[in-house]
Amino acid sequence: MSDSTHSVTLLTRAGCGLCTTALEQLRVICADYGIEPGTVDVDAAAATDPGLRAEFGDRLPVVLLDGREHSYFDVDEPRLRADLSR
Repeated sequence: MSDSTHSVTLLTRAGCGLCTTALEQLRVICADYGIEPGTVDVDAAAATDPGLRAEFGDRLPVVLLDGREHSYFDVDEPRLRADLSR
């Protein structure tokens, strides 16, 4: 485990099976770095941030690392672990 200052967020929506799987993967990976991944439902967020759903809504799930797109559809575990180790 490291003293990470990274943030990991999963963009998701209700009823998304891939999103559920991605969140499970992220919880396991992030636990090794002392991080609790956050989630944002793009449909719920659309009330205050419609651009979020417009940009990412057709590619869910999307993993954001430190607020920037890291991967979508699947969690790129080797890349994410490498980036979290930095």
